[in-house]
Amino acid sequence: MNQDTRVSIRLRGLRQRFGAHTVLDGIDLDVPAGTTLALLGPSGCGKSTLLKLLAGLLQPDEGAVQFGDQIVAEPGHCLPPEARELGMVFQDYALWPHLTVAGNVAFPLEMRRVPRAERAAAVAQALERVGLGGFGARRPSALSGGQQQRVALARAIVARPRVLLFDEPLSNLDPQLRASLALEIRELLAQLGTTAVYVTHDRAEADTLAHRIVELAQGRVARVTQNSWSR
Repeated sequence: MNQDTRVSIRLRGLRQRFGAHTVLDGIDLDVPAGTTLALLGPSGCGKSTLLKLLAGLLQPDEGAVQFGDQIVAEPGHCLPPEARELGMVFQDYALWPHLTVAGNVAFPLEMRRVPRAERAAAVAQALERVGLGGFGARRPSALSGGQQQRVALARAIVARPRVLLFDEPLSNLDPQLRASLALEIRELLAQLGTTAVYVTHDRAEADTLAHRIVELAQGRVARVTQNSWSR
């Protein structure tokens, strides 16, 4: 597993088109190592497309995506997701119902052929970090929505990724739980020191979580603000 979890992200001149429609139109952004950037905006503004470019699910039509000193995507070159050392947290949790909580969290380590003893220790540590120590033998169906999202978060961090990507992970939760979990995620990211990009349409969520907030409109950067707590 990667031991250096601090890496910067640089986006230069990113353009993405689907047919005649330009979804991203010249995006230039920097995410310093160990910080969280929120992508904020309404549906259709380009934030999900930008996240897919970071994840390796799309190849840019123009421009480049760089993690640290490594260009991971540009026209004609796209490093696959499994080679980018990413962790991802989705809106719908994306848990396998036939696996236990521990089995879900262990999955990224199994794909990397991590030895069983090391895998078990890493899973236990990840579950403790998200407040689910002792939940490993349960099934996802026995958990609340907030607990399921914590399992998804544990799975995302278990392999100590260089970059964490969040795709509106709290939007299915009630407002009170959403606010509480947003603060927990911020504290966890601070402990881990992992660089993160967080997509949301909720300004309060972005204010809680992110060092900087980038507002997108019609595929362009409309505004960049820095949260006072991060200064």
